[in-house]
Amino acid sequence: MARALYIHWPFCIAKCPYCDFNSHVRKTAETAVWKDALIADMRHEHVQANSEEPLTSIFFGGGTPSLMPPSLVAELIAEADRLWGFDPAVEITLEANPSSVEAANFANLAMAGVNRVSLGVQSLHDEALRFLGRLHGASEALQALEVAQRHFKRVSIDLIYARPGQTEADWHAELGRALALGTDHMSLYQLTIEPSTRFATDVRQGIFAPLEDDPAADLFALTREMTEAAGLPAYETSNHARPGQESRHNLTYWRYLDYIGIGPGAHGRRCDTATVRHRKPENYLGAFAAQQHGIVEARPLGRSEQASEALLMGLRLLEGVDLAQLAQRFGAQPETLIDARKLALYRDLGMAWSDGPRIGVTPRGMPVLDALLGELVQADLVTS
Repeated sequence: MARALYIHWPFCIAKCPYCDFNSHVRKTAETAVWKDALIADMRHEHVQANSEEPLTSIFFGGGTPSLMPPSLVAELIAEADRLWGFDPAVEITLEANPSSVEAANFANLAMAGVNRVSLGVQSLHDEALRFLGRLHGASEALQALEVAQRHFKRVSIDLIYARPGQTEADWHAELGRALALGTDHMSLYQLTIEPSTRFATDVRQGIFAPLEDDPAADLFALTREMTEAAGLPAYETSNHARPGQESRHNLTYWRYLDYIGIGPGAHGRRCDTATVRHRKPENYLGAFAAQQHGIVEARPLGRSEQASEALLMGLRLLEGVDLAQLAQRFGAQPETLIDARKLALYRDLGMAWSDGPRIGVTPRGMPVLDALLGELVQADLVTS
């Protein structure tokens, strides 16, 4: 039963050199056409999900959703409310660039029903922003943040660190400034070089070299220390919040609950089925014209695959996972989910923990989480 709705708006003014998300630069987007397509996609999912359970969250991601006309955002929120209804504490998040142009829309977006905004600040230094290909400056970002804090109940900011040449002193000063801005949630991501991005080409050509693993691990530890001291402890690998201010929508993913994804390239998990939408906007609209939804693939998920995904997602969280609950949910035995010998080894090394049926990864293990997951999750579960 779906509890969360993701809506993808694929358009950007420019493509950032580090970004591998499904984003496309287009001069125009016909609002009426996109409204019809997204609403039809939503209605299709309402029928397929076969659930009247109210939504606990909506997340407008992209791309750059803050480029959407507020009237379109309002119509999509209203349609979701009509189809499913909302939990009394529904969280409605929209990702936004902190430019003055987009900040001018914040009041209207709040009136449309958005109650939480995630601002892609990325850095508080102009030089770093230019390196990251961002179109805003640091002062413009701070002004946009002030506007956001006036109009939205909850505001989160994104920052990218572990940039080439960044030192602990550099990051300590920048993160300290960010923590003083008064937001209750921060997403702090280490710069990763993703295939098929401009940064990947730059690295291959020797234009710059990524920060090495050891200094990056030191910055990760510093991040945990500073956010904890400021009252925004990590609750997931890269996400930090005051207690009670965690992203409800993202917790749906990490706790492996059902969610609906609509819009170009959106993924969903509902009713033991994985859904994928057409990535290219033009192909998505073509699918809408032909079949009244944008799905390119709807694939049944076996119990083992679901259990594997639940472990890989849940172990990103500070709270970890309850093996007994997962075993019952997916018709398995706890020992078939996790390699007990490897768990004991990494627990002794201080990289994992266990408390009754619940297990998790410690702060010491988080910098090497991907490798650790490959060790802990039973190999035949991943490959079955």
